[in-house]
Amino acid sequence: MNTTAESADNLQLIRQSARDFAEVYIRPHVMEWDEDQHFPVNLFHNMGHHGFLGVLVPEVYGGAGLDYQAYITIIEEIAKVCGSIGLSVAAHNSLCTNHILSFGSEEIKRRYLPLLASGQWIGAWGLTEPNTGSDAMRMQCTATKDGDYWVINGTKSWITHGKSGNVAVVIARTGELLDSRGMTAFVVERGTTGFHAGKKENKLGMRASETAEMIFDNCRVSNKQVLGEVGEGFVQAMKILDGGRISIASLALGIAKGAYEASVKYAKERHQFGQPIANFQGISFKLADMATKIEAAELLTRQAGALKDAGQKCTKEAAMAKYYASEISVQVSTDAVQIFGGYGYTKDFPVEKYYRDSKLCTIGEGTSEVQKLVIAREALR
Repeated sequence: MNTTAESADNLQLIRQSARDFAEVYIRPHVMEWDEDQHFPVNLFHNMGHHGFLGVLVPEVYGGAGLDYQAYITIIEEIAKVCGSIGLSVAAHNSLCTNHILSFGSEEIKRRYLPLLASGQWIGAWGLTEPNTGSDAMRMQCTATKDGDYWVINGTKSWITHGKSGNVAVVIARTGELLDSRGMTAFVVERGTTGFHAGKKENKLGMRASETAEMIFDNCRVSNKQVLGEVGEGFVQAMKILDGGRISIASLALGIAKGAYEASVKYAKERHQFGQPIANFQGISFKLADMATKIEAAELLTRQAGALKDAGQKCTKEAAMAKYYASEISVQVSTDAVQIFGGYGYTKDFPVEKYYRDSKLCTIGEGTSEVQKLVIAREALR
């Protein structure tokens, strides 16, 4: 069993590994990928070799076999350099891969987890539809039983890797509308007849992370591709979203840290009235507020991760971490633009991208308003 000191040392090694990777393979291309909305598939194959795409997957399935503290650290370090890549790493790990790990049969796990953990395949996860976001029980995408197969019809929208993903976990309605036991999760491979990509979204931020529709037109999948039991899809999805919210909290934390670190460096270097602007109270107090918010967000995120690692329920804590970290990410990156002044509004300096990327964190995997509903429900139990 690791001592606390050993765990801290291991975490530091993981942090350095993720930091070095981001500096060498991501930073030189950040603005190019952002401007072109280019999703760098080859980068993800490379990340798989470094263990960043199967962080939580046990070694027996080809993963890194790490815990949530390591996962938070990896997402954070990548997001400090590029929120888009951090988002894609989070979605691949916590949604598609983790859903298969958590609820797949042994046969399904052995088939897909090594491909996903190694980065040979990229994963997508389909819950949201054009008219149902948080109101998932009204989903219109259906799966109808036909002998040993299911026939899926409908559209999933706002899907990370909806176009480039090699495999998707898809939740479809197999029962009555508004029945929480009326939805089922399926694993669907790209290339399956009737499964194709639709519109790719043109986004404000996170532009190098692909977001697209997945369209199912009489798509036939084998009964063996069901995850868990028929009717469990919605319940499974809610459990997966607990881990997903820790991912988004980590992503928001990384973006906030990136904006803060850039601001500290700039405030020390930029001179006005004969001295660094860091000497002025108006700037130094902004930096103090930013640092405090980041510290609080990290503590909430680490707490949720600790509960997840201990196998304890973390619905409230994950929602708190996601809500707070995402909101302060927007606040910190806004202050960063202000500290940079006119330069902060240009693409020659990094903070305008942190500013654009941060906003998604308050929306994806449940808006801030939905997190408040979750927190209130748990607090009032």
